[in-house]
Amino acid sequence: MRAHRAACWSALLLCGCAQVSRPPAPVSGVQPPAPAQAYEIVQGRGPDVVARLRAAPPLAQPEIADGATPDGDENLLRAQGLVKIGVGRYPSSDVAWLRDEVAKQARKAGADRALIYPPQALGAPASANFFVRLHLPFGANFRDLTDLERQTLGSDGVEIGEVVGGTPASEANLREGDFVVAFNKLLVRDKAQFQDLLQAHMGKRVTLTIRRNGTTMKRLVVLGTLAPAA
Repeated sequence: MRAHRAACWSALLLCGCAQVSRPPAPVSGVQPPAPAQAYEIVQGRGPDVVARLRAAPPLAQPEIADGATPDGDENLLRAQGLVKIGVGRYPSSDVAWLRDEVAKQARKAGADRALIYPPQALGAPASANFFVRLHLPFGANFRDLTDLERQTLGSDGVEIGEVVGGTPASEANLREGDFVVAFNKLLVRDKAQFQDLLQAHMGKRVTLTIRRNGTTMKRLVVLGTLAPAA
């Protein structure tokens, strides 16, 4: 079931994963070229979205630190309400230079925190992940169901993916893997309809009917609102 999730998540102003291109495998005996410095924005979390949704003004000096593991760090920070907005690649692992470049990119991207990772192989770039605390009206990814999931549930709906800490979805105890089958008393058809319902009910209390491990339950969600455009 989870094998179908990779490329089909959608969310209310929180969507997608980092689109990271991988270099071609080197031909035996040929030294790969030095990697170029690059910054890649996580899909759906560009500068305009970050500026609109950030929970507080940008820090004059973002926090720069060494990371442990990218996936583990992202999960930990997401639980604390921090969302990954970009990935940087750096052709040098010189500590002073690297921290300076990451700090520059963090300020440019409006990141609150950046975590640095050393090269994973000879000739590979160092990397950094950039995070910001966002004010999210819902705070979870969701996707359409597969045909098999619809047959198993006996209904349409959406599946919840990543849940960001400190958001309405988190406060309502929604969990990754929950299936949302109804919004108030309206049956949920698909992710497009669910997102429209979320947007239409921002700032209101809504009841989601979910299926979790074969059990049906209801969750009251107090949806947030968007800050007015500047």
